[in-house]
Amino acid sequence: MKRDRFDPKGLIFEAYRIDGIGMAECRTIFLDWALSLPEEMEARRAIAALIERHGAERDHPMTQVLREGLEQAQSTGRRGGRAGRARQ
Repeated sequence: MKRDRFDPKGLIFEAYRIDGIGMAECRTIFLDWALSLPEEMEARRAIAALIERHGAERDHPMTQVLREGLEQAQSTGRRGGRAGRARQ
């Protein structure tokens, strides 16, 4: 498999190949994938590209996890400093 800039370790690709994979496993794989993205890669852009690539498999749990990740990436804002700590 050639190196993929949106899936550098091939984690998402492999998740779609695992028979019987569940939501919990997909979330774990997604977290590992997100942590392995290069710093310069925007997560929202990468997730959108992966949904475009694999989104035809609508019933697959990884598709749902990717869609949730895209929604979260769009809705998060900066929560640093005093205001971020005060909300905890």
